[in-house]
Amino acid sequence: MNRFEVILSYYGRLTHGSIKRKIFGAVTIIALLTLVTQLASVAKELTVAAWFGTADALDAFLIAFLLPTFVINVVAGSFTAAFLPTFIHLTEERGTNAAQDLLSGILAWSMVLLISVSLLMAVLAPFYLPILGLGFSPDKLQLTRSLLLLLLPVVFFKGLSNIWAGVLNAGEHFALPAMAPIFVPLFAIIFILIGGKAWGIFALVFGTVIGFGLETCSIGYALRLRGILLRPRFRSIDPDMRIVIGQYLPVVAGGLLMGSTELVDKAMAGALASGSVASLNYGNKVITMVLGLAAMAIGTAVLPYFSRLVAERGWDTLRSTLHFYLRLIFVIAVPVAILIYWLSEPLVRIIFQRGAFTGGDTALVAAVQAFFSFQIPFYIAGIMLARLVSSLRANHILMWAASINITANVGFNILFIHIMGLKGIALSTSIVYAISFLFLWHFTRRLISEREKGAFTDG
Repeated sequence: MNRFEVILSYYGRLTHGSIKRKIFGAVTIIALLTLVTQLASVAKELTVAAWFGTADALDAFLIAFLLPTFVINVVAGSFTAAFLPTFIHLTEERGTNAAQDLLSGILAWSMVLLISVSLLMAVLAPFYLPILGLGFSPDKLQLTRSLLLLLLPVVFFKGLSNIWAGVLNAGEHFALPAMAPIFVPLFAIIFILIGGKAWGIFALVFGTVIGFGLETCSIGYALRLRGILLRPRFRSIDPDMRIVIGQYLPVVAGGLLMGSTELVDKAMAGALASGSVASLNYGNKVITMVLGLAAMAIGTAVLPYFSRLVAERGWDTLRSTLHFYLRLIFVIAVPVAILIYWLSEPLVRIIFQRGAFTGGDTALVAAVQAFFSFQIPFYIAGIMLARLVSSLRANHILMWAASINITANVGFNILFIHIMGLKGIALSTSIVYAISFLFLWHFTRRLISEREKGAFTDG
């Protein structure tokens, strides 16, 4: 047995058996494949920069893709948290046929929702694009609208792929859903290199849309191989559907509220000195990459396992697993946050300081990044608790948490901007995520106790 086989054998023993080991295996697979996808995305950004620079056409693309991206993150991204726990519960309690019926009904209604939202974005484009593209010339706005109409299918594709990926994850198949998003940057690069000269910015659009389409098709094909029917079927809104809808609406509302915090931060930064919005954006780049990787891996991995433990009423195992991973998160994330804090200035200097980005910019951005780093352990731990809340089918609590977050965010922004300037926005964000963690920690403990005593009902 060679060294590689020894490592694989050890990894197999490490990731099989208990729920804790299975979650660890899922987290490592998702994190590794998500990292590969992120590297592909970096390659795409470098390719886009080389071909289009800061031209008007790229501005038009970025504004055209802004609202579809937001809809993907909020409307389509909420499907899994709302649907998967009930799907797993039905599988455990009433078998695969009941779960398949729910999937078919959810697919039908979600398709209607996705198409309706896409059409609404198309019809209302003349009203919101001039606001998003403030200062664009009429020709540039017309280009933006044309690009938007071509990009709208990605909302439909991503909505379906999120639901289908959740079903794969429910069956403990994590690799393909984590790797399939690589089609988007890969085909964007291919289309730019092949058709960039002839098609211009439309090459990026075509590559992006086809990439999302292939991501969806690959996940759907994997489900078909496992005997899952992908045929949508309209059905009456029965109690199971009502539970999913009842869980979906609070997640969307919470997503809308949380999404607005970034808008609030940037708006308040815009009222400060010139360049403050850009400095805030640069200061959050490294933190966002760390959080994105960790949140994707942990959030995706724990949801199906937590949902299964809730369906099986394995409360002791659920508590033990939750406490184990919360401790592990803080043991790892706190040193990472401290390291980023102490190395913030050299990190910013290495990554950004060149050309028009001066040493003065480095000092401000490094200070912003240092205060943003405090959020890392609380954000990651909060994601795990949010997935547990979804598993318990109590997503209204996430809406409450989001409401508290945005209120606290505005209040702390006002306070700390007065004391610290732009750095205060970063500190405010970190404090808000700490509050959110404590809020969710309180309610998850309470929910588990109520479920164990049989005092809590779904919906």
